[in-house]
Amino acid sequence: MGSKTGFPVIKSLFKKMDWQLLLFLLLVLNVKLAVKVAAVIMIYLLNWNFSFGFNIKKSRLPLFYLMAIIISFINLIVFRRFLNINYDVAFISGIGFWILSVLIIHQIKLFAEKNDMETIHQTLIIFFIINAFVSLINLGAIVLETGAINPYLYQGQFQKYFISTGDYIKGISFDTSTTNALINAFGVVYFLTKRNMQMVLLCMIILILTASNFTSLILMVVFALLFVFRSDAVQKSMMVICTSLLIIFLAKISPQNHNYVADVFGKVFHEKKPELQTSHSTPPKGDTQVVKIIPALQYVNSVHANIVNKEMRLAAVIKQPEIISSLKARTRPEIPEPNINRPFFQQKNDTSAAQYSLLGFINANKRNLPLCGEKDYELSTAGKLIAFRQTVQFFQQHPEKIFFGDGLGNFSSKLAYRITGLKMEGGYPARFSYISPDFLRNHLDVYLFVFSNKKGLHSIINTPDSVFDQLLAEYGIAGTVAFFIFYLGFFFKETSKRTYSLPLGVLLFGAFAIGYWFEQLSVVILFELLMFMDFKGSTKKNIAVNEAR
Repeated sequence: MGSKTGFPVIKSLFKKMDWQLLLFLLLVLNVKLAVKVAAVIMIYLLNWNFSFGFNIKKSRLPLFYLMAIIISFINLIVFRRFLNINYDVAFISGIGFWILSVLIIHQIKLFAEKNDMETIHQTLIIFFIINAFVSLINLGAIVLETGAINPYLYQGQFQKYFISTGDYIKGISFDTSTTNALINAFGVVYFLTKRNMQMVLLCMIILILTASNFTSLILMVVFALLFVFRSDAVQKSMMVICTSLLIIFLAKISPQNHNYVADVFGKVFHEKKPELQTSHSTPPKGDTQVVKIIPALQYVNSVHANIVNKEMRLAAVIKQPEIISSLKARTRPEIPEPNINRPFFQQKNDTSAAQYSLLGFINANKRNLPLCGEKDYELSTAGKLIAFRQTVQFFQQHPEKIFFGDGLGNFSSKLAYRITGLKMEGGYPARFSYISPDFLRNHLDVYLFVFSNKKGLHSIINTPDSVFDQLLAEYGIAGTVAFFIFYLGFFFKETSKRTYSLPLGVLLFGAFAIGYWFEQLSVVILFELLMFMDFKGSTKKNIAVNEAR
């Protein structure tokens, strides 16, 4: 299997694959929570098994999930949060996500146990091909809508696409483009170690199309490590090709990303730069002057055309064809280039309905929002850095919460956003909405400031979401230690005997800095499946070596 290159024959792909695993992946990775729940119910009806195998000494599944649930209950009791009925509903919702994670990883483990490596490998090939197909449909729809072969340079429709084109390449999960990018980054590393170079190229192309600069940066770090420590000549060549494709994309297909990346690094390293105006509610002064000149130009052109027509009639009378051809050349029409300084080619400054909702909330809670309540505040530092500082300052002010954290949904999590009832992370019953004062004054304040402002601020570097921040803020030192020992420790023991565990770990570690991926129930699921496969592969190798001895 490892020596195969090229796409296997379609017939053989479908012949040896696990249809249940493929269907489960396609459904459980879907962004809709209802679809995820339906996928879990379906798979348990097909595979009725609840033997999780949790064990202190040699657990079949990572104990971290159980620890997160236990710490949440301890926090609920110690700080007497159960006295608030709205928080009780939110708490049950949050515990439900952890239980869902346990149910999913159990089925993923069962698939890895009952199938041989080739079957899972073939299933993954089909999965990534389907994801690539849907991603290309996303791109094709944009091309048809805009009429532009390269929508990454198309500035029409008030820059709906342009630098944001990659945001619409969502793939089979229909989640954010970052999710699609990370899924394909895992695919690149996995197929690279399996030496399936055509699949490496396919995953890399889709990753590049998402224009996820952060994911690309993490992958380049992984490539550098693999290039130096663990790769042969063929794999090195493939990594060079993938890197070259990324450079070509940034240089030719979407060169505006250079400015974006420079701005990102400027904010991360506190380099404050004057902001450039990228949109206008009214035409700029220069545009007004052009409008005044147009009638004069039209008059001059009409006079010129009359003179040329008279000269052509005269040349025809005296029979001099060379003069006629030269005059025709002078009258050849020119197609004017679009004026990209016009408002149609600039971003809109209009306030969206979602922003009106956020602004209304801000006005009602200004006293409790340090950033939003401050007039003329400018975000010169990355929002993620501000969020991290908020977490540190919170524990300085509340040292009694350092060990068990502020509690599930109280400071930094997807759940905390959802239960506000502001429809930030999906719907939630308004009558049960709950906002922790600690969340309101800190991470929610950052989020409201970013997304109530202009589109240029809406970047992953400015959003407070991070698994690391979530673990520390809501589960404290106990939760953070549990993560490192009972999750990372579970998956990364004896990594020297495995093929791609460490590179995948670097990707996941980077991803945890830019999202709440445990609650997202997408990227982590694929990571766990690939890790269980690597477990199985390394175990078989060890058995073969022992038998040979």
